[in-house]
Amino acid sequence: MLRVAVIGSGPSGCYTAQSLVQSDPEVHVDVLDRLPCPYGLVRYGVAPDHEKIKSLQVSLRTVLEHERVRFLGGVRVGGPGGLPVERLRELYHAVVYCVGAASDRRLGVPGEELPGSWSATEFVSWYSAHPDAADTGFLRGVRSAVVIGVGNVAVDVTRMLVRGAAELRSTDIPQAALDTLTASGINEVHMVGRRGPAQARFTTKELRELGGLPGIDVTVDPADLALDPVDPATLPAAQRRNVEVLRGWAVPPRAPAGRRIGLRFFLRPVALLPAPGSALEPGGERVGAVRFERTAPDGHGGVTGTGRFEDVPAQLVLRSVGYRGVPLDGLPFDAATGTVPHVAGRVVRDGVPSPGEYVAGWIKRGPTGVIGTNRPCAKETALSLLADAATLARADVPEDPVAALRAGGIDPVPWSGWLSIERAEAALGADLGRSVVKLADWDTLLGAARTS
Repeated sequence: MLRVAVIGSGPSGCYTAQSLVQSDPEVHVDVLDRLPCPYGLVRYGVAPDHEKIKSLQVSLRTVLEHERVRFLGGVRVGGPGGLPVERLRELYHAVVYCVGAASDRRLGVPGEELPGSWSATEFVSWYSAHPDAADTGFLRGVRSAVVIGVGNVAVDVTRMLVRGAAELRSTDIPQAALDTLTASGINEVHMVGRRGPAQARFTTKELRELGGLPGIDVTVDPADLALDPVDPATLPAAQRRNVEVLRGWAVPPRAPAGRRIGLRFFLRPVALLPAPGSALEPGGERVGAVRFERTAPDGHGGVTGTGRFEDVPAQLVLRSVGYRGVPLDGLPFDAATGTVPHVAGRVVRDGVPSPGEYVAGWIKRGPTGVIGTNRPCAKETALSLLADAATLARADVPEDPVAALRAGGIDPVPWSGWLSIERAEAALGADLGRSVVKLADWDTLLGAARTS
């Protein structure tokens, strides 16, 4: 028997566990997660109105209910109070780290720390009921917002900022977030990219959803489309479809709507500016505008500054310019790439593979690809681990690592605890006259889990 710990229960962790147990009947996998709930970004990163993507939880659930797979929630690995990496290696023959990319990239411009400036990751965590998220008054006093970035996450947060309560009520969004979004006075959102429409990273399906929002005008500046030097006919199919959709919005709306989304291109943020007089208010200065420099194509696929500037008013700024991996105590880390050094998934220490330590997912390859990209990534790592199996067998691994964890003061949330959370969320939804409604704080989640 080979006992393997997989750290992280998102897609990369579940696909790794699946590859392992499907490939070798002697492998038993414990999937550890610091949260009491499984599924990672499928639960806490997919917008609540994207039911089709969220339905991936069904296939991930099948993995976690496999007879040789156990879910152990509420187990922190590394950091203060966490289970040390060295201790994990004592409890299991092998450990696979599937911890994702938990941080976000910064803009690196003056004013980025002003109140009202947040990462899109923080905003997504709040409306997705992540227990670490807090209601920081994202929308308090906000009339105009700027989303910096033109990828799918940027599209998601833009859509959520203007989504009507009627469309969100049927989702699992936490009640506090629903109430806040319903009461929001926001009437304008600018989604801004530093390069042109042909270089935008969103998918056409996500983009088109903006045009289907009731009561929302979507506009594109025709000058931005004209400035892009790329001939749409020469683009790959996905980018060509994006440009076609954007061209359809580069005309005046036939009837004014209550709210507006403006897609802007060739604008690079250079500073976040405080709102006039905000220093006199409680809490000090707040963001009041974003200063952009107009960019132009440089002829080599990039852009260059033009020295012309534009200030866009905003009481809320969300940066969505990419995720970034963070170091895990006890593991090597490449700060330049935000990943753990590896060879075919084998963790590399001091230039050589470290026996029994592996990585998969974003912490392995960086925050690239879609959810399905994790399948081949996880399979490569699983095959590397199984190829090493003969050298990993040790007689000193405990018969049941969970007993050893409990002896060390760690009481994991089992799969039955997660099922209790599911029942509590269904009951909360019924009480509120909605469907399932997520529990949004640690105490409530853990209280529900312990009723199993």
